[in-house]
Amino acid sequence: MTSGELRVYLGAAPGVGKTYRMLEEGHRRAERGTDVVVALVETHGRAQTAALVDGLDLVPRRTLVHRGVTFTEMDVDAVLARRPQVALVDELAHTNVPGSRNAKRWQDVEMLLDAGITVITTLNVQHLESLNDVVRQITGAAQRETVPDAVVRAAEQIELVDSTPEALRRRMAHGNVYPADRVDAALGTYFRVGNLAALRELALLWVADKVDDELDRYRAAHSIDTTWEARERVVVALTGGPEGETLVRRAARIADRSKGSDLLAVHVARNDGLAGADPAHLARQRLLVEAVGGTYHQVVGGDVPTALLDFARGVNATQLVLGASRRGRLAHLLSPGTVATTTARSGTIDVHLVTHEATSGARPDPVRRSALSGRRRATGYALTVLGLPLLTAGLLALGGTLSLPSDILVMLAAVVAVALVGGRRPAVLAALGAFALLNYFFTPPVGLFTIAERENVLALSVFLVVALAVATVVDLAARRTTEAARARAEAETLSTLAGSVLRGSRPLPALLDQLRETFGLTGVTLLERVGRGTADPDAWQVVTAVGDRPAARPADGDVEVTVAGPDSDLSLALTGRSLDAADRRLVEAFAAQAAVALTQERLAARAAQAGPLAEIDRLRTALLDAVSHDLRTPLATATTAVETLRTHGGMLDDDDRTTLLDDAGSSLARLGRLVENLLDMSRLQAGALAMTLEVVDLADVLPQVLDDLAPAGRGVAVRVADGVPAVRVDPALLERVLVNLLANALRHSPPGAPPVVRASEHGGEVQIRVVDSGPGVPSTEWDRIFLPFQRLGDTEAGTGVGLGLALSRGLVEAFGGSLTPEHTPGGGLTMTVSLPAVRDPLPDADGAADAADAADAADAATTTGSPA
Repeated sequence: MTSGELRVYLGAAPGVGKTYRMLEEGHRRAERGTDVVVALVETHGRAQTAALVDGLDLVPRRTLVHRGVTFTEMDVDAVLARRPQVALVDELAHTNVPGSRNAKRWQDVEMLLDAGITVITTLNVQHLESLNDVVRQITGAAQRETVPDAVVRAAEQIELVDSTPEALRRRMAHGNVYPADRVDAALGTYFRVGNLAALRELALLWVADKVDDELDRYRAAHSIDTTWEARERVVVALTGGPEGETLVRRAARIADRSKGSDLLAVHVARNDGLAGADPAHLARQRLLVEAVGGTYHQVVGGDVPTALLDFARGVNATQLVLGASRRGRLAHLLSPGTVATTTARSGTIDVHLVTHEATSGARPDPVRRSALSGRRRATGYALTVLGLPLLTAGLLALGGTLSLPSDILVMLAAVVAVALVGGRRPAVLAALGAFALLNYFFTPPVGLFTIAERENVLALSVFLVVALAVATVVDLAARRTTEAARARAEAETLSTLAGSVLRGSRPLPALLDQLRETFGLTGVTLLERVGRGTADPDAWQVVTAVGDRPAARPADGDVEVTVAGPDSDLSLALTGRSLDAADRRLVEAFAAQAAVALTQERLAARAAQAGPLAEIDRLRTALLDAVSHDLRTPLATATTAVETLRTHGGMLDDDDRTTLLDDAGSSLARLGRLVENLLDMSRLQAGALAMTLEVVDLADVLPQVLDDLAPAGRGVAVRVADGVPAVRVDPALLERVLVNLLANALRHSPPGAPPVVRASEHGGEVQIRVVDSGPGVPSTEWDRIFLPFQRLGDTEAGTGVGLGLALSRGLVEAFGGSLTPEHTPGGGLTMTVSLPAVRDPLPDADGAADAADAADAADAATTTGSPA
């Protein structure tokens, strides 16, 4: 069966007209003969919106009762049974009432889509999961109802319902969004001009990303490789040279000129496995790219211009930033080079050529040393100096039995042998020497450095060219082999380096230790300059050191490597030996990773410090949110009652005065319990809650608990098994624990099915179970119900601030026990309090048992737990 299509009307804020547009679309489709039903719509009392519901088939809602309050939700089963072609479902992010088929409305919508029903729905940008924290930062209001971005991005069509901040505020002022008594508060808080402008920009950018994804899919499906300048994308090409940082900064400035543009950095690695780039430069440039908000990419290709342009066209780039060539004039004459070739083939992509310090006036590259060892080169020279004369003597001893071509081939074989052993330079010397020997001893006229016949001139010339060519090819092959081996070794080293950084619990010491082992050093010290801007600007401190005694300053090491640029405050001091240029390049890559590892360690330390502060802030915010009503309501009730008695007490009869006094007394008692819970919770978390532990029989505690809950507690059934042992607790605090648990159970139990309290012994523990048959709590939420100020969507007046279970668990754990939830068979929730059983001491134990009990009580009295 084909799935239905999803269409989303997305708005930046409530009131922009999403529901109105959804109903208009429903009418248009119905007029075209499509079977359209209103599965659920929320008009919020807006007359114009409500008028549009008329004329559309409306599926009746499902009625649910939760905690004594009646709610209505979308009847998913009725819609599925009706099987319309199109269903209109308002407020996609809505959380369903417990007892519904799904927890979230977007899950209901997925069921309709799976059934082949097309769904048109509405959503505000603040409910997108990826933007939830950003919206909270902007508006200061947390959105608990969110929809995964993947659900919305999978929509066939997303239409932005846009409105300027000024227009939306005018609609609100005219009473078209909220009732008149809520307009002023809304305009002064959530609906400020700055908030609406920021939310509008978030919505526009999110929809632009969605459109961009659709454009990429369309271009890929239709094999379109030309650039469509729908959005600015700047690609900067990095070679791994020192000019990379200049190019990145220049490209970032170009990208900043167009708001919402993307910056992408790409490095083309050769597909022959040879590393032509400096890994240290690339590491630093990658960090810089990410710091300016770009992304780093690496592609493999044999032809750099082709690979670069393929990448640029693949990401629909509009501009390409290249560094000016560092090649010399002769190289430009021989081949156009990467820059010229890329520019010529760029087509519609604009190419920016950026000059840099390495373009002109730079020192020429140092002469590359031979890829062969010194011993092999010496052997090659020895073969040239000694072997050629001996070979010549041998050929002369043959008495001219060989022809000149044969002599040339023998000499050519000798030159090839020298090239294989010693490389290019000994082979060039051997080729020149063999040419001279052949000319003097074997080419007529013999004994003179002259050549009489033209054929011999050609033969000797060809010999010299072939010999030089063979020598060059052999040396190049040896050089490539060495470079490939070094590249492989560097790649393996860097791979191991990255793995150790990712796996290590302390990556920085592990990284420095690996650097020391890799290069055979005796010590590695990471230093940080701490005197910048002070009287001693050259003061350094040791950050981390491995191996021998740490160096106090970078100059104290045999090798100094500056980390991440010349202006950095970090430096590596290496002791044990000096490094050649090739090794230093790899060490610089280690240094760049050391800076990253140090940053990670410091960020982790700051996060660890910020974690408790964030938790405190979360608790503070939750406390303010939770008690804003629960503190005011009893206080207002008591104040009203007292004020009425003071003002009109003489005109009231005895019953009215008694009622007012009862209201004031119960409200003040409720306020007292709330304050007491708050104080006890704070003392418990601080480990300062005083307890007096006694051996208590449950038969003495449970009746008092029911009395505290009267009259609601009179219907609670109490079942205590025979022979249940006593427990060591603070009686008053245990009573509060059971009162909290039973109060929750009573609040959630359906009429006619009061909760049950059972007490029994199991495995040396006394277990008190408070069983209710209410809606229950999903097992995925069991951890949350014990967090302070959590009510899992319960916003009824008078339900408390969500401290009961958190405080109860903390008190039970302070007694040495545990409080755990479990499902009630048949539906509901069972809270189990497990406490260590206390047996009566033996009478002939000479008081030892009593002393042990007293010691245990003293230990327990000094132990407090924190709520999980």
